[in-house]
Amino acid sequence: MCLSDCRVALVERREISSYPVLEPQAAPRKWASAMQICPFGKTAMHKLLETLLEESGFDAERKGAPDWNPLGRIIAPGDTVVLKPNWVTHHNTSGQGIDCLITHVSVVAAVLDFVLQASPGRVVVGDAPIQGCDFRHLMDVAGYTKIKEEYARLEVPIEWVDFRRTVLDTSRAYREPKTNLRPREQYALFDLGMESLLEPISQDAGRFRVTMYNPDLMRQTHALGKHQYLVASEVLEADVVINLPKLKTHMKAGITGALKNLVGINGNKDYLPHHRLGGSERGGDCYQGGSRLKLAGERLLDAANRRSGTANLALRQFARVSLELAQLLGEDSNLEGCWYGNGTIWRTCLDLNRILIYGRKDGTLANTPQRRVLTITDAVICGEGEGPLAPTPRPLGMLTCATNPLAAEYVHAHLMRFDWRRIPIIREGFRIAGFPIATFTPEDVEVIYQGRLWKQPWPVWNSKTFLAPRGWQGHCEAG
Repeated sequence: MCLSDCRVALVERREISSYPVLEPQAAPRKWASAMQICPFGKTAMHKLLETLLEESGFDAERKGAPDWNPLGRIIAPGDTVVLKPNWVTHHNTSGQGIDCLITHVSVVAAVLDFVLQASPGRVVVGDAPIQGCDFRHLMDVAGYTKIKEEYARLEVPIEWVDFRRTVLDTSRAYREPKTNLRPREQYALFDLGMESLLEPISQDAGRFRVTMYNPDLMRQTHALGKHQYLVASEVLEADVVINLPKLKTHMKAGITGALKNLVGINGNKDYLPHHRLGGSERGGDCYQGGSRLKLAGERLLDAANRRSGTANLALRQFARVSLELAQLLGEDSNLEGCWYGNGTIWRTCLDLNRILIYGRKDGTLANTPQRRVLTITDAVICGEGEGPLAPTPRPLGMLTCATNPLAAEYVHAHLMRFDWRRIPIIREGFRIAGFPIATFTPEDVEVIYQGRLWKQPWPVWNSKTFLAPRGWQGHCEAG
């Protein structure tokens, strides 16, 4: 992790209107050496990533040579490497497909080619999707099962891991959680205490909520002076973490990309405050105003999340009636912190970014970075509108690369034509004093593009502003 590297590389191929289909190439039955790469051939995505790494200046002295090893600067032989894609869920509720929903398999496969070339000792690909995600179905429909089988055939030891401890069984009419699916020993418990960015809003910590989870469990993990996170041990054991987000709009955070993607290193969502109970006029940030009907709906959802079976289903139906009545009376549909005034989610996300940088295996924070982090963002087909679960496709044909996630997100806001000052997860990221994510200012950020270093102000690489989520429209776009 480089706290001072303010450069972000950007490549684009506008002619890439869809992702390549991965088909295994003729290859030996066994992986012969680290230099024998590309089991799916040099697809358009592989070539785009190759250009991105060249633009980033990795292994520049051997550029063009057969032994060019761009990630060798970051990955030493024998290192443990974790790839962290965005596998949020298996189905886009907008009906617009998963290409704009998750990190595409062709991006992950291309990154794996260059990772394996650096001769790591252990490679893990993992994420914690939402609890209702059908992980096996996601792997199948997204093409990950195919590449898992091919790497296994070549005897490449890659671990594919679902970091979740709780999964929601959606096969029944009512929601039934399956808990403790991974041993507690496979995680480290962090308590950031007074160092947490949530501490300033914890006077009434009983308001903290995350959708579809029992609020009583969150009271055990977050209170005044107590802020716990449960991070997968694979991430903490890594020498290198390669963050592979999908660039999308986000109903709660405005943007999901380099920074928001880190919620997936935490194993239990009831450690992750996403919003606070009540409207802005009642001390919460679940929605704007002080709607009594919305508050009643929230309380009914709390009651449902404390129960299972038919009681859960019935209470959710009552909550739905309350919220539909609110809309009939002219109130908006924003709920669960899905608006620009959400003052909770950005704090949780930035806490997790600090843990990734400074977190030790024993659940404490060091004073210096503990692992190297590289962010490569899939912005080939982005998501706009009601992301992260119901985005619509927005093709950009781009990949970005940075060793600092805050620099990356600052550039992502520019690409989306959003004003970073109006996106709290970016704006507040630059204001962190203790355990900072970056030691540079927003004005220092530079872009490497087409072999040139671009200082600000930058060209407009995207001429059309992304469609913001409903609760952010008019409150995040650049002027």
